[in-house]
Amino acid sequence: MSNKLHAGRAIAESLALHGVDRVFVVPGESYLAVLDGLYDTNIQSVVCRHEAAAAYMADAYGKFTGRPGVAMVTRGPGAAQAFTGIHTAWQDGVPMVLFVGLIPVADRERESFQEFDPKAWFGTQCKRVFVLDSAERASEVVAEAFFAAMEGRPGPVVVGLPEDIIREEFTRELQPVLPVAQGAVGQDELAALTAALASAKKPLLFVGGQNWDSEASRQLTHFAEQNRIPVLHDWRAADRIPFNSPAHAGYLGYGRDDATAALYAESDVLVAVGVVPGDVSTDGYTLRQDTSAITYQVNLDTSLRGRSGSMTHHILANPKVFARTVEAVELPGAEQRQAWFDRCHSVQREYSRFPAELPRTAPGTAHMTALMEAIVKRLPEDAVYSFGAGNHCIWAQRYLPTNVFPSQLSARNGAMGYSVPAGIVASLQSPERVSVVIAGDGEFFMNEAELSTAVTYGAPILVVMMDNQEYGTIRLHQEQHYPGRVSGTQLKNPNCELLAQAFGAYGARITDDTQIEAAVEAAFKAILEEKRPALLQIVTDQALALPESVA
Repeated sequence: MSNKLHAGRAIAESLALHGVDRVFVVPGESYLAVLDGLYDTNIQSVVCRHEAAAAYMADAYGKFTGRPGVAMVTRGPGAAQAFTGIHTAWQDGVPMVLFVGLIPVADRERESFQEFDPKAWFGTQCKRVFVLDSAERASEVVAEAFFAAMEGRPGPVVVGLPEDIIREEFTRELQPVLPVAQGAVGQDELAALTAALASAKKPLLFVGGQNWDSEASRQLTHFAEQNRIPVLHDWRAADRIPFNSPAHAGYLGYGRDDATAALYAESDVLVAVGVVPGDVSTDGYTLRQDTSAITYQVNLDTSLRGRSGSMTHHILANPKVFARTVEAVELPGAEQRQAWFDRCHSVQREYSRFPAELPRTAPGTAHMTALMEAIVKRLPEDAVYSFGAGNHCIWAQRYLPTNVFPSQLSARNGAMGYSVPAGIVASLQSPERVSVVIAGDGEFFMNEAELSTAVTYGAPILVVMMDNQEYGTIRLHQEQHYPGRVSGTQLKNPNCELLAQAFGAYGARITDDTQIEAAVEAAFKAILEEKRPALLQIVTDQALALPESVA
């Protein structure tokens, strides 16, 4: 292109060049030129009610598509409120680009309205921070930001946009997309790895992280099933191998089964693909810490940040390359691994089975487990789930069948308020799939206003809000350290049936198990036939803070 345009439009057209189909924004006067540029593109601007929600949506987009999610916020308070989404993407290794409007260049270092230093604020929690100081570099900076977000271990990138610079004229050509290296598995590395797996009695694949797609999931599933190698998933990344695959052995991390942790500790050869065994998956650096244990790391992150335990060999490749390389490999001795293979899967199947009987619950409350069972029996094979942080997540991790990649969106940094924004992204990106959101009352009310966003943009999400009138996870820790001294953890919630109706969604408040079937049936009618969101508020007993057999 050679026609004259302003830098804001060059940024918008560069986003289109990078395949961006939607951006998540809270508008601000500091980046009006970019909003103007988006007007003439096919990129959808999803207008959010809070900057944290916009940033969460960008993170969820990165997880769901494998491409950088894009959020746009204004300076000062807007940037501050988006910071939690940056931290989420940083800890999960998710490709994301946050554009932040800034004060005019001439106003810098004068304590101008909403002035802040983006490099000082974000520098420790993202891969790079750019500040556009020349309109002519607008497209180049977009390309560099997307490259940085995707290369090596993916992660968030922040781009600061001074409002005067983005109004200036741009006359250069758009910068083409910069290719990103995917790594490779060398023949010597493959030979050593396959020899180690073939001689192992209790091998395990441990999978998670980013740089996956449905084909990589299929290929690695084939390799694992054919060679009788069980697969453990990282915390909140349990959709890399189908839930119903005989290779699926469960997940590690908070809320995991003790029997699953025992499998991990027993394994004699571990291959970590796309993820490092970190503090959460190893129970605070306690599981499988023997420095002589055989561990292969398949990861493009040269630093392997967060690694715990031994490392025998580091293969610089992303999961897609690794899965493609090993798909056709047939290892000898599959029959000798059959008993181990079956045992690992039986642990997962037993843990995910709904109990035949439920404990008594207090009057005016219902069982979260009963509600989950009613939902699961109605779910299509390709349903997708999102949840944030809190005890309610254990029901989602344990019972919701993740049979198609991607089908699980969550935040591994414990960020609250993530579930509804992430569920909206899943619905917008794959409207043919059922998007189920599992939230606690504390978590839900951090971004409940995004129900309006779901209604506005036609995202018929099904939200389950577990209402136990407290910050339940913190209450459990409180009882462990200061028994009988409940302080600062109790909540009082409104009738969310009426709240949902006010937003234009279906709502139901469940206070008894006998109400569950009718409420779930009506909710599915709302999302499938009426194409509008549904909110099920289930009032639960504080004494039943965890799924049965976990407490």
